[in-house]
Formats: sequence, C-alpha cells, structure tokens
Amino acid sequence: MVKARKYVVKNLFQGFPKKSDYEVVETELPPLKHGEILVKTEWVSVDPYLRAYNYLTPAPYDQFSYQVGVILESKSAQYPVGKRIVSHKGWCDYYVLDTTVEPEFFDRIYLLPNMQGISPSVAIGAAGMPGITAYFGFLEVCKPKEGETVVVTGAAGAVGSLVGQIAKIKGCKVIGFAGSDAKVQWLEKELGFDKAFNYKTVDAYKALKEAAPKGVDCYFDNVGGEISSIIINQMNEYGRVAVCGSISAYNENPGNVPKASILQPAVVSKQLTISGFVVSRWTDRWAEGVTQLITWIKEGKLKAREHITEGFDNVFDAFVGMLNGENTGKAVVKF
Repeated sequence: MVKARKYVVKNLFQGFPKKSDYEVVETELPPLKHGEILVKTEWVSVDPYLRAYNYLTPAPYDQFSYQVGVILESKSAQYPVGKRIVSHKGWCDYYVLDTTVEPEFFDRIYLLPNMQGISPSVAIGAAGMPGITAYFGFLEVCKPKEGETVVVTGAAGAVGSLVGQIAKIKGCKVIGFAGSDAKVQWLEKELGFDKAFNYKTVDAYKALKEAAPKGVDCYFDNVGGEISSIIINQMNEYGRVAVCGSISAYNENPGNVPKASILQPAVVSKQLTISGFVVSRWTDRWAEGVTQLITWIKEGKLKAREHITEGFDNVFDAFVGMLNGENTGKAVVKF
C-alpha cells in the first residue's frame, strides 16, 4: 500500500488564503484496477486561477492544479511505467488515475511531450497551460500586426512575460507593467521589452503617454482595476483587448470589489474590441501550441524563467507568495 498526502480546501477564502483554510489528508491508496495508473508527483504549478476558482468550487475539495508526475505502476498499455504525465491532480504527492474515464477539460491527462532537454517543469509553465494561454490568448484574441504597440499588465508573471516575448517575436513594440523595479529591469534587460514600469511607483497615465505617444493597439489584461481603465482609454481606433484575468481583485470581497473608471466612451469612440477568454477554447490545438513554444525556447527566442520552491510542505507558501507577486516568471514547486 502507498500512503498519499493531499491538500484539501476546507473553506471559502476570505481575502488572502490562509493555511487554516487547508487540511493535509493522508490516505492509503488501493491496489490498481484495470486502466489505472499510480503516479508520483514531481512538479506542481501554483497559479492565480486557483484563487479565482475558489468561489466557483464548493468546499471541501482537493486542491487542483497542473502538475507533472512519473508513473510508478500501470495497468494501462497507453501509460507505461517510467513515463511522465501532465495532469490536473494538484497538491498531492501520490495518486491513482483511471485512464479509461472520458475527462472534462481540467481532468484531461497527457504524456509529457518531447521537451528536447528542457526541464519537465516547463510542461506546466511556458510549454503548458500558462504558455498556451499566452500563445493563443494573444495571437488569436489580440491578432497583433507587425509594428503595433502592445501593452501587458502582470508582465513579469507566468503568462505576461510570455505574451511580451511573443509580441516581440511578431515584430511589435512592447510595454509592460510589473510590481517591482527588479521585475522592470528583468523585462527590459533580459526579455527585450521596449519599456517597462513599476505600477506601484509611477503615474501610469503619464508613463504610458510618454512610452506610447501614438497610442496602444493591443492590450493583454491580466490584472483589471484602474490601471486597465487607464490603458484602455489610451487605445487607438479598432484596438483589441484580451482579458485573461483580474488578479488585482482576486483577494477582495466579491461584494465590494474595487471600482475603476468608466470604459464605454473609449470603447464606443475608438470602436474597441474587448474579449475575455478561457484557455480551454483551444483544447484541440494544444499540441500545436506546445510544439511552437518548445521550439522558440530551444531557439533562444523565448525565455522560460521559473521561480522554484521545494517541498510538499511548502506548496501553500509558494501559492500565497505568487498571489503577493513574489515570483518572477513561472511559480512551481518541486516535490
């Protein structure tokens, strides 16, 4: 028998998640049945959507998230021992999966793609869900053209840092907003952003006017709030906005979220297109996106920086640290 540990969410989060909102449960895993596999977790992803989805998932529930694990035992010919898989089983050290069940989007599993010598952890980062979010969310929703000006908020995070780099690959001018001077330096010096700003210390309106005097064509929105209203109000005619998230308000009381300046005058007068999206829209093109992202990483066109925390016992701290903006690049936990 294998003893397995997992984090169970007990409560609806009030503000920032607290350790007392979780319980670590230990169980003995049963012997495998036909079609099942036993997996040992190696890497776990912590992402903003884990916070946002807390309001949508009745507690108690097992804390889901993307992860990479190695198959220790198998009763499925499709998933042999020793292979690695990507799943959404989340914060657990061992688990059993039934590979015969037709999965929903988040429950789907797939064998680790050919990483071409890159760390398997990148399969839950730049070549996983965050990378697919950046790749299709930017290219398919914003539909950038060479020479256009692109603005990204949350620009030093897992998704935003990739959006900016993809925009540069496509020949765009890129401006990013991030939460520290160190992140600004990283965006400009290492990732090639044309300009980046610490939103905590600049006047966003004036900074953007100076950096983009001819206006903004595409905006990739990870944060929401007043800064998004400022950017949208400086967009050009027929500008496109891809709304990926609103992390600025995830930890606020849903009945008292921050207010932001009105958008409708700019939306109407500039004939803007504002589109929200969920990454599951491109499930059928997932492999296409992963292949291109890995190719760009191997070619040196895309840098996949990771913020690594070690240990099952530290996954909660990594999660809250990510929500506080402590990570630069993709936040992952090595088990």
